[in-house]
Amino acid sequence: MESTNKHLNEKLNLNRRHFFSKLSVGLGTVALGSLMIPGLFQRRGSNVAGGLSQLGVPHFAPKAKRIIYLFQAGAPSQLESLDYKPLLNERMGEDLPASIRMGQRLTGMTANQERFPLVGSYAGFTQYGQSGTWVSDYFPHIGKIVDELCIIKSMHTEAINHDPAITFFQTGNQNSGRPSMGAWMSYGLGSENQNLPAFVVLTSRGKGNSQGLYSKLWSSGFLDSKHQGVLLRSGKDPVLYLNDPEGVSREDKREMLDKIADLNHQHYERMHDDEIQSRIAQYEMAYRMQMSVPEVMDIKNEPESVIKMYGAEALIPGTYAANCLQARRLAENGVRFIQLYHQGWDQHGNLPSEFSKQAKDVDQASAALVLDLKQRGMLDDTLVIWGGEFGRTNYCQGRFRPDNYGRDHHPRCFSIWMAGGGIKKGISYGETDEFGYNIVKDPVHIHDFHATLMHLMGVDHEQLTFKYQGRRFRLTDVAGNVVNGLLA
Repeated sequence: MESTNKHLNEKLNLNRRHFFSKLSVGLGTVALGSLMIPGLFQRRGSNVAGGLSQLGVPHFAPKAKRIIYLFQAGAPSQLESLDYKPLLNERMGEDLPASIRMGQRLTGMTANQERFPLVGSYAGFTQYGQSGTWVSDYFPHIGKIVDELCIIKSMHTEAINHDPAITFFQTGNQNSGRPSMGAWMSYGLGSENQNLPAFVVLTSRGKGNSQGLYSKLWSSGFLDSKHQGVLLRSGKDPVLYLNDPEGVSREDKREMLDKIADLNHQHYERMHDDEIQSRIAQYEMAYRMQMSVPEVMDIKNEPESVIKMYGAEALIPGTYAANCLQARRLAENGVRFIQLYHQGWDQHGNLPSEFSKQAKDVDQASAALVLDLKQRGMLDDTLVIWGGEFGRTNYCQGRFRPDNYGRDHHPRCFSIWMAGGGIKKGISYGETDEFGYNIVKDPVHIHDFHATLMHLMGVDHEQLTFKYQGRRFRLTDVAGNVVNGLLA
């Protein structure tokens, strides 16, 4: 009897191993198929992608299909751009009243100053458009499109230093490790073009003092790595290691990828690690990008009128103007989230000279992007954003010099602008006091900003979540409200 039971148990174990072995092959095939053809095995109404009703399908009708974010790294001064405060020029050199400052936390660069002398804008301001919006003379091209813009003057944040402030804007948290905005959009909405990534990053550098940029700003965090931003470089090879080595044909590359996919598939059967699936998808994306990226990046067929609109620097790879033009081309080709970073806005000293050069770098091309999208019928469903990580103080950093001053970091209020994609146009939202120091009407926190962007893309920010280490995370953490006053 004992030997019979032993034989039966061995047979049952063998059958069980055989069953689960075959089952894993089937599951692996399903996983691979879902990567190659997103949504192939998806049932309508199933609960996937952190609450979206179907992969790539938003919670409700979106007003924007894509976002182009023109991030001005280093924090441009709102007082030299979009928030006109004539009182500062009238009271130039006087101390900021203690009743206005109210003991606000300061950086180590100004915390020990004995005086906080007010300093007005070196440049003048002019009213533009039917809205009569005041815009700095540093930005004449932006001034001409103010009736297309929604200017938010009441942005605020808690971060007072560059790295946590930029990280907060890009990921919803001041600490590293969280997924970036673009990664969340890729995770929730997928891509409109299977030959290009859903999330692309472009960088440029101006003539001013630059803060560092790090890949954590476009990281996928704890989401699958296939959702991270793809950095496109200027020059011959936009993506490193994308092109085949000399002597390797496209057919050879296809055969090699098939063999690698087989090996990865076998590894997945043993480990059941989702990152193995992401690796397969990334190899396939790289293969498709070999054809699509060079075509998108080639601007030789752009009309002369378009180049003239963006400015002569649009022909120089890696410049801000060139990246703005590339952003429009990427948007045309179905890229969901396009992030531009332009460095050089950290003016703690010599602001009038440095700021004017920085503004000249971005003014024409930023306005051209909005106009170019509009003339192509794309502005209605493309959201364009321009702004930095915090604002600048209304007082001078260090010794008072009315013609050669600097401004310190100021998280309590700053300005950005938005255009298209379901945003009201020709308005200014929120107000600061006459000193440009505190918000007096309609504050907009970064979490509110993120919630609003996601709403415009058709996503409920409270529903798009990802469970990690026992907790459900989202871009807006546990806060954020959609700012309905910004919606068209």
